[in-house]
Amino acid sequence: MLTDRYYLIVPASGIGTRMKSDLPKQYLKLNNGLSVLDQTLKTLLNIEQIKGCVVAISNKDTWFEKSKFYNHPKLLAKVTGGKERFHSVICALNALKPFVNNNDWILVHDAARPCINAEEVVTLMSELKNHSNGGLLATPVIDTIKQATNRIVETTLDRSKLWQAQTPQMYRFGVLSKSLEKVIKDNLNITDEASAIELLELESVIIPSSKSNIKITTPEDLKLANFYLGSQ
Repeated sequence: MLTDRYYLIVPASGIGTRMKSDLPKQYLKLNNGLSVLDQTLKTLLNIEQIKGCVVAISNKDTWFEKSKFYNHPKLLAKVTGGKERFHSVICALNALKPFVNNNDWILVHDAARPCINAEEVVTLMSELKNHSNGGLLATPVIDTIKQATNRIVETTLDRSKLWQAQTPQMYRFGVLSKSLEKVIKDNLNITDEASAIELLELESVIIPSSKSNIKITTPEDLKLANFYLGSQ
């Protein structure tokens, strides 16, 4: 029988060079007084179904210990993140081993997506609760997309088949662990968990979500995040 226990992993060890800030982007302050990371954790840890969380931080991180969520009862572990995002996720999965079984759900969410809507996460859980693998939040691409080399257009892609991946990306512990083990074994590089699932040729389901679930990458994104959070 498939279980419905849910655990959260938040990779938060990046430095965010495109923000042009001395402070890693996950620790920049929002207009509501919370850091980007704290806003993210506030929303997700308030979801009743999420039983525990692991945060992956840099070995040079001196900020997370000041977080209001540093001693949160759902925070099961803090781990040192790796070189790439998937290294951080693997470290977090290892920390979760004493708490989970292979059928438990793992939600991986970007620290720099503070506008995540709790209702959409609950929909993700509900829609996939009986699925054997899992899936992710994403929004359909609405702009015309050009494929180009050296800024010379080669072709126009069929946008009806294109989705912009978001997080959380949610997969069963055993499936996600196996897929990331393959990434390491084959010396591959991926940018999200869904890519690892694809390498095993396993089904991954898209759950439509809102465009407000942005990832903060540039200073303009921080302004947009404040706008979205102010309208919630």
